[in-house]
Amino acid sequence: MNLLALLLLALSQPAASPPKPLDEIQRRDLSCVAVLAIIASEQESGVERSLDYPLLSERGASYAAQVGQRIMDETSRTREQVREDILAAVAEQQAIARDAADPDEAVRKEMATCLPLLDAAVPPKPKPDLTQCAGMLQLAYDEVYKREGLSKTAQDLKTLAAVLDSRAREEMRAEGLSGQESDIILTQSREAMLAEAQRREAQGQGSDLDFDHCFFLAAPKEKQPRNDH
Repeated sequence: MNLLALLLLALSQPAASPPKPLDEIQRRDLSCVAVLAIIASEQESGVERSLDYPLLSERGASYAAQVGQRIMDETSRTREQVREDILAAVAEQQAIARDAADPDEAVRKEMATCLPLLDAAVPPKPKPDLTQCAGMLQLAYDEVYKREGLSKTAQDLKTLAAVLDSRAREEMRAEGLSGQESDIILTQSREAMLAEAQRREAQGQGSDLDFDHCFFLAAPKEKQPRNDH
């Protein structure tokens, strides 16, 4: 299922009243949902221009859900009607980029409007460091492996966890730590991450860290977003 479909599924059930016309702010916000979804999809595909922006998949989905719910509440639109509005906004943004003399500049102009709105609505989570990410990816692998065995997802997570573990060790080695000291730090980090994950799960909460940042840290350097924040 693609990102846009996931965003649309996040919208809650509709109200039944006749819908009101969209105002300027609502149209602007729908345009931002569209451009953020487009950039997030390009980031997943490794499109060069999209790497100038922070990773958008998780926060973009949360923003889309907020905007969609608010528009349904304010205009009495149904979920299907908001879905059509989003699809129309996506088509409009694609046309703007396609017809622009400088497509990258057209995207930068839209993102200059949309990124501050995203940051205000869905503030960025704190970024874990390499050691925390190594622990997070290892725990994610362990969980998927218990559920699915050595599936494709489990194999990918295992590879990423190994990459992060290696990079964390390189960083600690550069700081003068021994291999044994690195082992202790990484083990303690995993144990702390597991305890925190269990605590938050018991309280019905998700992670308070930016998990996407771990994929940024594990990516080949040429694939990493250049404006990660």
